Amino acid sequence: MTVSRLHSTFVALVCAAALLVSLPAFAGHNEEAPAKQAIVLAAFGTSYPEALKSILNIKTRVEKANPGTPVKLAFTSSIIRNIWQERQGDAAWQKANAGVPKDVLYVKSPLATVADLQNSGYKNIAVQSLHVFAGEEFSDLTNMMIGLRSIRALKAKSVPFKQMRLGRPALGMPGDVYPYTDDITVAVKALKADVDEAKKMNAALVYMGHGNDFFSTGIYAEFQSEMQKAYKHPVFVACVEGYPSFDDMLPGLKLAGKKNILLKPFMIVAGDHASNDMAGDEDDAWKVMLTKAGYKVKTDLRGLGMVDAWADIYVKHLKDALAQKHMLP
Repeated sequence: MTVSRLHSTFVALVCAAALLVSLPAFAGHNEEAPAKQAIVLAAFGTSYPEALKSILNIKTRVEKANPGTPVKLAFTSSIIRNIWQERQGDAAWQKANAGVPKDVLYVKSPLATVADLQNSGYKNIAVQSLHVFAGEEFSDLTNMMIGLRSIRALKAKSVPFKQMRLGRPALGMPGDVYPYTDDITVAVKALKADVDEAKKMNAALVYMGHGNDFFSTGIYAEFQSEMQKAYKHPVFVACVEGYPSFDDMLPGLKLAGKKNILLKPFMIVAGDHASNDMAGDEDDAWKVMLTKAGYKVKTDLRGLGMVDAWADIYVKHLKDALAQKHMLP
């Protein structure tokens, strides 16, 4: 086969694949009743019962905005899910933590949660990411949704889904339909109270983000820049994994000239990372390292999900997803 024919074949295959992905998940036009709709909130998750309140606050606000539509929780972290699965057989733990909702104790992956809903007759499903940015977890979630939406059957009634929708993370995602820079602007406004608190303390505001080692986390640096421009105050964001790291942050923090620091998690929940890596007493905890560097540090173990303005970002992104004719991306 010539190079020209190989190129033509490759282009044809790519176009065919793109067409398949862009098709609605259900091609039938004779369905008498609208498909039952459900919502899945896909969070990284947490094993800390106290930290659950951040996720549950978002769930409550989503339910209020979508009355009559069932809202289910799913955790994208297999490590976190395994911890909850072990607790399902631990009667003593359950007795000591009686306030944990059943939909958390028996939480499943997004795939299993969607499958359960489909098995219960729901063919119109919207999955809203509760991640901060479009990194590894959101990429996997997107690929899962594309795979489910592409399922076909000989009979239209046998196609498992009529519509699949995916809501973008808080800081947006690549694409021109919803510019991520607009999402950053909204996120900056949502955290104004944090800056006001830091100003009262005459402190620099430092956030610990999770980050990851597989995707660029430069959006954290961009968010930091927009916070500083909006509020004319030293605000810094560094990550547990990826860029910018704790060490990357230190030179700018030193130049800011503040001796006080307000240290907060830039994560949906204040779980293991916030409690140990950020506010713990070990030598490698950020609070300890900053204190040794000469700063007076105040920590705030409050996940972003507890900030109503931040929780409402997901409510809005879900609304955008439900309004789309086809799933994004």
